Amino acid sequence: MKRKQLVSLAMSLILAGTMLAGCGSSQETTNAVTQESATQTEAAETDKAEAPKAEKADDGSKVHITYAQWGNDTETAATQAVADKFNSEQDEIYVEVLKIDHDNYVTKLNAMATAGELPDTGIMSEAGVLDFAENGLLYDISDMYGEGDAKPLESLTFTFKGTPVAYSAANEVLNMWYNIDLLKEVCEKQNLDPAEFTPPASADAAWDWNTFVKIAQTLTLDINGKNALDPAFDPQNVEIYGCNINTLAWQMEVWALSNGGGYFNADGTECTINSKETADAIQAIADLSLKYHCAPEVSDASNSLNTSLGTEKVVMSTDGAWNVGTFLGPDAQFEYGVGVLPYFQNKVTICTGGPNVVFSQTEHPQEAMTWLKWYYQEENSWSLIEAGTWMPILESWYTDQALTDKWINNENFPEHDMYQSAVVDYARDNSQSTAWYYVNGTEEFNSTLTMALSYVWTGDQTAQEALDEYAEELNEIFTEYNE
Repeated sequence: MKRKQLVSLAMSLILAGTMLAGCGSSQETTNAVTQESATQTEAAETDKAEAPKAEKADDGSKVHITYAQWGNDTETAATQAVADKFNSEQDEIYVEVLKIDHDNYVTKLNAMATAGELPDTGIMSEAGVLDFAENGLLYDISDMYGEGDAKPLESLTFTFKGTPVAYSAANEVLNMWYNIDLLKEVCEKQNLDPAEFTPPASADAAWDWNTFVKIAQTLTLDINGKNALDPAFDPQNVEIYGCNINTLAWQMEVWALSNGGGYFNADGTECTINSKETADAIQAIADLSLKYHCAPEVSDASNSLNTSLGTEKVVMSTDGAWNVGTFLGPDAQFEYGVGVLPYFQNKVTICTGGPNVVFSQTEHPQEAMTWLKWYYQEENSWSLIEAGTWMPILESWYTDQALTDKWINNENFPEHDMYQSAVVDYARDNSQSTAWYYVNGTEEFNSTLTMALSYVWTGDQTAQEALDEYAEELNEIFTEYNE
């Protein structure tokens, strides 16, 4: 299905600003889908209709709860408007939104923690949650959802030593996205059936790695029209690449898991970064460009769909589901589709999403959880879900067909059955938590890993050599944060 040619100017500006807000670390992509997006969206909506005015204070009959967020005055006012909706719907809790500057957010929270003045609730970055939990600053939220409640997907639960301390406010998973127009063009040039080279939309039909590589080589053409399987192929003059893999360190974890490895063991008690399985998976990614010439050279510039598929010189590329709302829907000038990831041993994707937390210094933990449980409801972030920037967190949206249809019957999305199988069902059945859900210190870990992998992408070291060389440093980081 063709994506919408136009979206509102407000949404375009909001999403552009959101992407910029997340820059500056290996987590720039995931930061683009944190709760800040919601406040910005609500701000745009207040331009269309006057938002309810925030009360100066409650009348004293309600329990007073604070919610900390980063954002400017407009964003804070918009979030307060959402909180005021909650305030008006019940007579037990009053929520006040606290604005903290984005750049000083963690520093301010640390100072408030030292003074015993933390807010009741607030937004956190994915990589920051467990650091606060380790210091005893987050509340055990095991009781947020009761028996019979629609609960978030298990993979979206942040845990510290087995205790739930946060849920993501949105769900995002990794997929294979592709340019249908370019796929057809490349196949037509070679008298091939596009159906045989279209990324599968179901895990049951997922390509194994060898099949994926062969297909990517077939779809790679040089300036003379030779594909990368042809002995006469010219790797120095490639016109169209068959594939691109996002090589941000946190996204590379999915390939290690698929090959039976991983950065850490399943319960996060051991760093396994230089296991053979992990090294072999990373080497396979490097070989796509170094050996098989079916992917462009690895660079930071290729780690987003707008700079890979957006060139219209790459047939398929991996990245997160948020791209429907941030690039593919509003900006892509081609028909696009989505498939599941190829696999080594295990058919797996990974999920992420910025969380909200209850701080342990609150005097009203039950009321704080009641507020966040309400805030997590899909209708409170529907504009982002409808745009394709967020996916729902509650399991019911993945199991109740009526809710799924409400979500994905959307002309901004790919074809309904394709998206349901490749994204909705895949997220429900094949998604595992990214490491920062259960391991502390991942920001520093991934930064160091990025340095190690830079030598792999250039071919200066094999993956095993690079990971062995950096294993001690990476283990030290892991141990420092996870003793």
